[in-house]
Amino acid sequence: MSLVALKNSLFRIPQPREGVIKLPPSDTSSPERRSSHGSTATIVDLESQDTTRRGSFQVTARILSDATIGLSDGLTVPFALTAGLSALGDTKVVIFGGLAELIAGAISMGLGGYLGAKAEIASYNETLLKTTALTTSSPTLSLSAIRSVFIPYDLPPELLTSVSDHMSASPKLIDFLMRFQHCAESPSSSRALTSALTIALAYFLGGLLPLIPYFCVGSGEGKLMEGLYISVGVMAVALFLFGYVKTGVVVGWEGARAVRKCVFGGVQMVVVGGAAAAAAMGLVKAFDVGVGAEMRG
Repeated sequence: MSLVALKNSLFRIPQPREGVIKLPPSDTSSPERRSSHGSTATIVDLESQDTTRRGSFQVTARILSDATIGLSDGLTVPFALTAGLSALGDTKVVIFGGLAELIAGAISMGLGGYLGAKAEIASYNETLLKTTALTTSSPTLSLSAIRSVFIPYDLPPELLTSVSDHMSASPKLIDFLMRFQHCAESPSSSRALTSALTIALAYFLGGLLPLIPYFCVGSGEGKLMEGLYISVGVMAVALFLFGYVKTGVVVGWEGARAVRKCVFGGVQMVVVGGAAAAAAMGLVKAFDVGVGAEMRG
């Protein structure tokens, strides 16, 4: 659940924005209309939005979001597992156990992303079906739904009525309600597969980092501890960079305030990853001592 919260905090679903609604002109011969306050407002056409560019950005944001989820787990769970298994004093156990968890975890995370994306697509299609049925079967409820979108913007009553009546007769009514009432965007047909591959690959690459030192140091208890120390150093740098970049995506990169927040985010990731690894290592060591004492008894 914490990963879902992180995803939602980084990449929120687009909310309704001002200035993107097509307002009906009071004079068809003029491209402008006079507001109730006497100012001139240019009509903004909803259909003229650059949907291709906006759609491309959304796909990119989704991929970054999925990569964040995969890396968050990949940089923490396998590292904690390999650090915990190192308490057993056998390099092969660390390598084989780490590889087994890495492969199984990548498959599990990928399937989770696939099923999550499929559920998102199913939810969108169900909402679209209900919205379509609403617009065809109940014009009164459709008009009420349109008004509910504009009411928070404190439009004058006559303007609210005019806009609502215009949108209720628009061929883009369903698209309008999906975007601005339900805040839903049509998911790509390849969304599920892309999400699965992105999360699985990010998890695998992130989790492979703590295993690499154990392949290089050889066997033996002394070598195992050397591999553990190198793994800790590699993961400290990787976790710091990940936390730094993740925070920078949210708060920006320029200015002393942004740098402080990015550094804090990096240190926070190191502390979280280190705490997980220390807990795993302590538990394995405690179980090993307990089993050894039981066998001696």
